[in-house]
Amino acid sequence: MSVLTYLIPISLFLGGFGLVAFLWSLRTKQYEDPKGDGERILSDKYDDHPKV
Repeated sequence: MSVLTYLIPISLFLGGFGLVAFLWSLRTKQYEDPKGDGERILSDKYDDHPKV
């Protein structure tokens, strides 16, 4: 049972860190261009092969 005194604060810290990281990604507009992502994935401009 003494291991819970370590695990509970660690899990709360990691959960809080994940929440802060998610809120940071929302505030820096990481999810603002879903239409552009859809167009880029279908375009031949961004292939893995180099231009010759």
